[in-house]
Amino acid sequence: MADTRYLVFDVESVADGDLVARLRYPGAGLSPQDAVARYRAELKAEHGHDFIPYTFQVPVCLCVAKVAADFRLMELVALDEPQCRPHVITKDFWRGWEYYKRPTLVSFNGRGFDIPLLELAAFRFGLAAPTWFNFGAPAHDQPRNRFNLQSHVDILELLTNFGSSRFTGGLNLAANLLGKPGKGDVQGHMVQDLYQAGELATICDYCRCDVLDTYFVFLRTRVMLGQISLAQEKTLIGATKDWLAQSAGQVRAYAEYLERWGDWPDPWATEG
Repeated sequence: MADTRYLVFDVESVADGDLVARLRYPGAGLSPQDAVARYRAELKAEHGHDFIPYTFQVPVCLCVAKVAADFRLMELVALDEPQCRPHVITKDFWRGWEYYKRPTLVSFNGRGFDIPLLELAAFRFGLAAPTWFNFGAPAHDQPRNRFNLQSHVDILELLTNFGSSRFTGGLNLAANLLGKPGKGDVQGHMVQDLYQAGELATICDYCRCDVLDTYFVFLRTRVMLGQISLAQEKTLIGATKDWLAQSAGQVRAYAEYLERWGDWPDPWATEG
């Protein structure tokens, strides 16, 4: 197999109910589940959403696609599935990045959420990631430097010029512009409830689909940057669709993704 040049990834996380109960409601005698429910209700009333800050969360699913230097998708895995233990997921992510010789991470809003979550998880679980922090290097060479695109391509930052504009619609919109499924029946705000219902497999399937959307959006950014042509992108998309079809019998998420599959409406193909 070719060397892994990029790791396209996405994380799903849930609130640590014990932590929420201890810090938000000390002495209230709330169960972890009740503490999370109360915090979500307060957030909803105050801000219009019930997403608990990442500082109270732990990863419960992390899916990563291994991508070659020619942008072929080679493999897509969910770390520590089916156990999905937060401390093992965190270890496998940081150790995997080292094992594959520090490939470029690719995410959608990973700089604002996924990476801070995984850094804090390393702190929480006593894991070292010295090469990622690399404080001995000049600031511009440190992998976590915001503008170090050799270490991390956050597609949201690329599309907004590092936050200069707002990208209303998120990954769902970007994927739909390309004809890809985007969000289905499961959405991010549902992950906490799914986890409490024991639906880890459903969470991981949702995460897999987000990684696929991110991969296809990543390919189009490579066209935009002149690294591949539209013809090359179409070839890569076709090969990935074939791979999904071959794997659909083993992974439910791939079958569901293909059911909602759409092709990009190429305006250039319709011009005389």
